[in-house]
Amino acid sequence: MTSSSPAITADALTKTYPGGRGRPPVNALRGLDLDLAAGAVTGLLGPNGAGKSTTTKILTTLSRPTSGTARVHGHDVTREPAAVRRLIGYVSQGTGTDPLLTAEENLVLAARLRGLSHADARERARRLLDEFGLAEHRARPVAKFSGGLRRRLDVAAALTHRPSVLFLDEPTTGLDPESRAAMWAEIRRLRTEDALTVVLTTHYLEEADRLADRLVLIDRGVEVVSGTSPELKAALRGETLRVALVEPDDGLVRRTAATVAGLRDVVVEVRGTAGELTARVADAAAALPAVLGALEAAGVAFGAASVSAPTLDDVYLHHVGHSFDATASAVSDSEGAAA
Repeated sequence: MTSSSPAITADALTKTYPGGRGRPPVNALRGLDLDLAAGAVTGLLGPNGAGKSTTTKILTTLSRPTSGTARVHGHDVTREPAAVRRLIGYVSQGTGTDPLLTAEENLVLAARLRGLSHADARERARRLLDEFGLAEHRARPVAKFSGGLRRRLDVAAALTHRPSVLFLDEPTTGLDPESRAAMWAEIRRLRTEDALTVVLTTHYLEEADRLADRLVLIDRGVEVVSGTSPELKAALRGETLRVALVEPDDGLVRRTAATVAGLRDVVVEVRGTAGELTARVADAAAALPAVLGALEAAGVAFGAASVSAPTLDDVYLHHVGHSFDATASAVSDSEGAAA
């Protein structure tokens, strides 16, 4: 159950990484505001370079903002970092476990580093191994683990001190579908059984759609829009019509969008992306023949056409002006964090 008090707040966060060797500074965050509910899974959704990982690093005290403030359960991340660290668990994009140690040894070490006694650390490790389905692997060196098992161990290690907030930064990147589904199940379990506040950063639309109670869409360091997935989709009227373009170029995309935009009676919104025309239509049955007829009359070669209910990619396209999948950034979060 979620709490009425926010677990995390941020006000006008900015983060600028200095340039070098003729490169200009990188503005990873440009005034980000957050108000994240306690006891819920909040998805920070955005393409690579949007500012998700930079936000996570600031909220977990691993990086200092250039300006602005952020608090975790009332504790300022800059002025009270020790208090914040006692409240949070953090799973980074890379693994945080030692490949030479066994699963149990890794968890005992993580617990000891968090201040647990040796006896308590061993008991906590045994319990987490059971909860995460890792008991049969307790004595195996982590170097022999699959990617999915290692990520589950990473999450378990972040929970050794029983934090109230868990940050998961791209937790399923590189996992196969079966391992990804297992990780989703673990996140749901933590949310329901432990009433844990989870902040999930991801660039997988399906992951955000399935797991998050609330979404914050970020692009170029600012919030684009926030809400539940059903709310965000429902705010888009009608249906989405997509038409594949044959051998598209920038000029063709612009001409195609202009052609369809003239069909005011059926088209709500038109966007052109590389290789595809996307239109928001009030009535798909009425729009499809009209749109295809207009393209044919204009001499525009096209391929398959499809109609669907609004998706999160449509939400992003509507608010940002480009497709989520097509977004390109000058620098990724990981490059910015290394600057």
